[in-house]
Amino acid sequence: MSKDKIYAIIDIETTGGRAARDKITEVAILLHDGQRVIDTYETLINPERGIPDNITRITNITNEMVAEAPRFYEVAKKIVEMTEGAIFVAHNVRFDYGFIKAEFKRLGFTYTRRQLCTVRLSRKVFPEIRRYGLSNLIKHFNLTIGENRHRAMGDAAATAELFEIIMNETLNQEEAQLMVNLGIRESQLPANINLARLHELPEETGVYYFYNKEGDIIYVGKSINIKKRVMSHFAKQTPKSKKLYEQVWDIQYEVTGSELVALLLESQEIKTHHPIVNKAQRSRSYPYAIYSYENQEGYTCINFAKLNKKQKSTLNVLQEYSSALSAKAGVTRILQKHELCQTFCNVDTLKRPCFYHQIHKCTGACIGKESPEDYNARVHNAIAHMDTDFDEDFILIDQGRSETEKSVILIENGIYQGFGYADEDVPHDSVDDLKELIEPYIHNPDTYRIIRSFMAGGKGDFRMIRI
Repeated sequence: MSKDKIYAIIDIETTGGRAARDKITEVAILLHDGQRVIDTYETLINPERGIPDNITRITNITNEMVAEAPRFYEVAKKIVEMTEGAIFVAHNVRFDYGFIKAEFKRLGFTYTRRQLCTVRLSRKVFPEIRRYGLSNLIKHFNLTIGENRHRAMGDAAATAELFEIIMNETLNQEEAQLMVNLGIRESQLPANINLARLHELPEETGVYYFYNKEGDIIYVGKSINIKKRVMSHFAKQTPKSKKLYEQVWDIQYEVTGSELVALLLESQEIKTHHPIVNKAQRSRSYPYAIYSYENQEGYTCINFAKLNKKQKSTLNVLQEYSSALSAKAGVTRILQKHELCQTFCNVDTLKRPCFYHQIHKCTGACIGKESPEDYNARVHNAIAHMDTDFDEDFILIDQGRSETEKSVILIENGIYQGFGYADEDVPHDSVDDLKELIEPYIHNPDTYRIIRSFMAGGKGDFRMIRI
């Protein structure tokens, strides 16, 4: 029997609901050929930590029961061998698969399997059912589970029965296969790409590259799940997916671990290679500019506007932006930081004195209270600082490509300098050691936006070291 028609129906019990924090206490695997169970495996697992009382009340698994059970690393090989080449099936597969994957990641092993969720499949096949929790489906279909509800083998056996009911029709088997392949039919793929190649892609954060037959990069993208994102390109029926179908010949990727590093690398690669399908990002322009000029009274003023190349060549352009909103924010930032005059920054052009003078944040240039010489000295000092995006220098420590690694992003002299990776033996508070790991990348107008947005959004589990 073809191995790709084998389904590994899996259920686990855990110490809690977060794969990054909690551990597995029991695992059950039923190998299924689509018609019947052909092999089984179950074991308690010592989670090497206490089982909370509320979890014991649900599962009836106690600390005493797992005290002499094998650790996960002792059963890892068995799990790999049983599920090798099979489709990973579970009721709410994200939970079970996420925990198994996390346990392997702690061991330094990347566990990747095709997946099928019986919750999603049940919704598709039985739309008339109101609730799709396993308890409700057991009751609805009168599945045999005995007294083993909330134990790995009992729930896995119930899931296997449900799976058999679903797969009883040929149409449902086709639906299941589509879900395994994230909605892709083989006919939707480019000539040199098959489903096996897509399933080999990592479910990790990073950057991916599409190449044409001549070896040119035609598209660059980033994702927190490279495999899922790449497959989504070919599942859609859009003008872009049609271009990819016609032109993609090969797929490569670079795992970054950190989403911030992936964003920065993606931006850099698009600007370096100018991929033809990355039209929006490749053609990103900066039509808005902040510029300075001297008014009739001799004061150096700051303004922003949408300018063409000829206009830019005749003005003292200080910074360029992709939108009016970001350009205005740039003017506001320098105005507030250096307490400049709103009138002479074209923010409050109708009032003299400006509002900032009324609240004692402008020294009165707008009403002649501050001389052009004194005011201009402060403006020129402010302009000198506009070459830097950040007010301070720092290093961001974020997730790495493995459990024993961290990514390192350097901001120095007020701008982004590049990124690198630090192993666990590198002191993560040693600035000099960390700076030596940095691979230099060119700062561009997008890097400030990417880093600021990432930090403001609280994404990732990063740490900042001021330098």
